[in-house]
Parts: sequence; C-alpha cells; structure tokens
Amino acid sequence: MKKIALISHGCAKNLVDSELILGILKDNGYEITLNEDETDTVIVNTCSFICDAERESIRSILELIDKGKKVYVTGCLSQKHPEELKKEIPEIAGVVGTSDFTKIVEVLESENYVCEVNPKPKYIYPENVERQQITMGASSYIKIADGCNYRCGYCVIPYLRGNYHSRKIENIVKEAKELVQKGVTEIILVAQDTTGYGIDIYKKPMLTKLLEELDKIEGLGWIRVMYAYPTQMSDELLDTIAKLDKVVKYVDIPLQHSHPEMLKMMNRPAFDYRPMIENIRKRIPGVSIRTAFIVGYPGETEEHFEHLCEFVRDMKFDRMGVFKYSREKGTPSYGMPNRVSAKEAGRRYKKLMQIQQEISAKRNAGFVGKTIPCIIECYSDDGEVIARTPYDAPEIDGVVNIKTDKPVVPGDIEMVKITGYTEYDLIGEI
Repeated sequence: MKKIALISHGCAKNLVDSELILGILKDNGYEITLNEDETDTVIVNTCSFICDAERESIRSILELIDKGKKVYVTGCLSQKHPEELKKEIPEIAGVVGTSDFTKIVEVLESENYVCEVNPKPKYIYPENVERQQITMGASSYIKIADGCNYRCGYCVIPYLRGNYHSRKIENIVKEAKELVQKGVTEIILVAQDTTGYGIDIYKKPMLTKLLEELDKIEGLGWIRVMYAYPTQMSDELLDTIAKLDKVVKYVDIPLQHSHPEMLKMMNRPAFDYRPMIENIRKRIPGVSIRTAFIVGYPGETEEHFEHLCEFVRDMKFDRMGVFKYSREKGTPSYGMPNRVSAKEAGRRYKKLMQIQQEISAKRNAGFVGKTIPCIIECYSDDGEVIARTPYDAPEIDGVVNIKTDKPVVPGDIEMVKITGYTEYDLIGEI
C-alpha cells in the first residue's frame, strides 16, 4: 500500500477539500499520513487568497522539495498559476485545480507530469466521498456551497472557484449526522456566502430550512453559521436563528467597510449598515456579532477611514477582524489608482485594532460572574482546560481558560463560571 502525506493551507473551506482528497485516496487504497517525514510523496493543498497566503504555500512546497519529496500541488494556488508554478518550480510532480481534485488519483498514478486545471472552474461537491477528518475534535466544518456569484473588488475567489453551487439539504443533513456519530458536538456551516445557500438549486434562499432540519439531529450540540452577506440578512433568517435551540446566537457578517463611497468602490452593497446591525440585535437577544474590515483599499482617504473608526466605536462589535488590502492580479481593484502605501495601511490597521481591543476588553468584563455554557476543546500543556463560549468560533475568536479538578471530555458542553478576562479571552472555573 502506497503511503501519502497531505499538508493543508488556508481557510476552513480548503480544509474540507483536503479532507475530501484524503477520502478519495483512502477509497483508492492509499495509506494516509499527516507527517511528511513518513513518506516520499506529499500533496500540498494551497491557498492563494492574498499574497501572504501564497508565500506560505510556496514556502511549504520548496521546503518539501529540498527534503527530496515528490510534491503534488492542489488548491487555489495551482488554479491561479498552473503554468507559472511548473516553470518556477520544475520539480513539482503534478498540479490539480480547485474543481479537479476528484482526479487526484489519476494525477498521482501518471508516470509523467500532469496539469489537471480547468481554466473555468465549476466546483461540484463530490457527495459519494467520505471525508477523512484531519482535525477530529469538538467541532467540524460542513461546506454547504462553494464558488461565488459576487464580484467584490478585492476578491479573487470567484475566479478560482467559479460561480456559486449549493449542495442539497438531504446531503448536508446526512453528513452532519455522520459527524455527530463520530463524536462531533458542533457543526460550523461554511461557504463563500452561507446566506445565499439554495438560491441556485431551490430558486430561493434556503438557509432557514437547512437550519431547521439540522436542529432536529439528536446528539448535536451547536450549529454555527459563518460568512453571512449584508443583503441576505432577512427577518425570517434572524428569527430562525433566534428560535432554534441548537443554533448559537452568533452572526458572522464581514462588512468590509462602512463608508458608502468605499463600499461602491469595493463592489459591495452600499447602504447604511447601522439599522441592519440594530435589527440583528433586536431580533436575536444576546447575539454576538463578528465582522471584518479592509483598510488601505485603493481610494480610501483619511475621511473614509475615520468614518470606519467612528462606525466601529458606535457599533461595538463583539468580535472583529481587520485586513490590510492585498493587491491581487485578476481582481477589479488591481489596476485602480490612488493606492494607499503599505505604511499607511499598517497605521490604519493598528488604530482600528486598538479601538476594537478596548471594546473587546469591556465586553469580556461584562461576563465576569456569569455562568455560561462552554464547549470543551482540549487540555493545555500546563493542565488547564481550553473551552469556547457559544459566542466564539474556533481559531478566530477567543477562548475560555478553565481551572478545574473535574475530569472533562473534549466535545462536552459544560456550565462555566467566568472569573476573569483579558482583552480577547475569558478565565473560568467549573
């Protein structure tokens, strides 16, 4: 049996693809390892969302080649630069695009270099493949759709993944049940835009229906929705999140900016987001709202940036990410004039994060003395229990550091009394 390793870069959606690739390999008799030192053949599933992600993926490829490994490249980087990859790194054994990974075995078993990249990607989820989980723990991601019909000015994803393609409700529910049977407590729904789920195959948004079906699954603890889109935040969806017990009261809605002029330049919905945020908070009592913004986009003036700062101060988001604009070939913004210097973008990044840090510290102080349900993630090296509240997504939000003598099991949901806090994390006891 041939042993093969896989290294996964990038987002949760790419992680799901990595797990599908491993499922295909297992079905075809390959032995799988996540330790590249155990084999001579390695697949690198790459990210190409921004320059830093590309550099990380390329560094991985070069390090493996330096170790004498036979390297196959899959994912967004191979979709974006198939010819350049082979030209610049001729040692690469094969390249597979984002919508072609079901052909991975043919590429691996070819005696010669193969470039299997469709220039017009059309991502269709391979429902007959059982994912092989890389990270089996309290939580697992489910990709409910891939691709994107929007053309935001900064984003290369539609060109790497194609147009939006939803999965059928029954297939998603089946996968969720299988994950629960394996011990998963929390499922996290991901797509480029989860709120647009179903429009392509059911002719109307169907996220509410999907949530209702998932909420019926016995043994499932939490359901979390990521990557909402501003124009799709209907009252029906908000009321569904509010009423379903298993759906955590958490809304992740990347807004990218607040100034209407900037939103227009970004090809984003250009309207005042304040009433929408207020409506989310009104309809979902106790909701935690996460968002993300881009600073340094071409044409962003100091006035635009100050508008954003004031918006963040007023809205007091529970969680917030900030990204410095990354100029990507193939995106509408690539050739735009009035570029912001890297130094100025860095200054704006620091200022906006500082504003959020103060908001986050005050928010966390408000939890002290309260007892809230937390999902157990793992034990730290010094014996502390690491957990998460319903208001925090894994890897991107805060954690709860718990001191307890009680034995706890990852995946269990325990009631935790909050006794302290830092800017982004909580301290608790059971």
